[in-house]
Amino acid sequence: MIIRLLMTVVLLGFFMLAMRNPRLVPRGVQNFAEICLDFVRVHIAEEILGKEQGRRFLPIIATIFFAVFAMNLPTIIPGLNISPNARIGFPLMLALLGYLTFIYAGSKRYGFAKFIKASVVIPGLPPALHILVVPIELVSTFILRPATLTIRLMANMLAGHLIIVLLFSATNFFFWQFNGWTLLAVGTSLLSVAFTLFKLLVLFLQAYIFALLVSVYIDLALHAESH
Repeated sequence: MIIRLLMTVVLLGFFMLAMRNPRLVPRGVQNFAEICLDFVRVHIAEEILGKEQGRRFLPIIATIFFAVFAMNLPTIIPGLNISPNARIGFPLMLALLGYLTFIYAGSKRYGFAKFIKASVVIPGLPPALHILVVPIELVSTFILRPATLTIRLMANMLAGHLIIVLLFSATNFFFWQFNGWTLLAVGTSLLSVAFTLFKLLVLFLQAYIFALLVSVYIDLALHAESH
């Protein structure tokens, strides 16, 4: 929880610093912040939802992207070394935010009852098949989506954390406690550093995938009638 609070302060501080005195021609921290925001706007929100809806839902999509990325960073920061997303609480809250957003988007366009019906009833099916298909669609759309968002993020970050722990623990064992295997310790140490660098890519990809899936779910809700 302390790490969550710390990274929240860091994230808010970064954007407050970047936008404290915005200029028409950005430079420095403002320029970097705008590049990051433009990436989310162009390559996630507008890519999936189009320009109009992309700009409409950009605040939520950008919040999710930067929150996931910021909470992933501690896993490779010495002294912290664990991502808050490796625990279920924060991924679950972000998944619920995305869940409520796509339900709001669909309900706002069609009305709540019509949206639910359009999401679970596939037109053109024989009536008898609806007995089987409707429960499947209901579970996959309104139960599995937030569950898979939560578990995907948590499991990836927890697995990566455990691998790093095992690699550095092996290095410690071979180097300090089993002196005859110091050469092997060098190998596990290099592997630990390489995996830590690989985690940098994973941190970004997890934020990208989470925000992208939320955008896809919003788009599906906005076009529920074309199910």
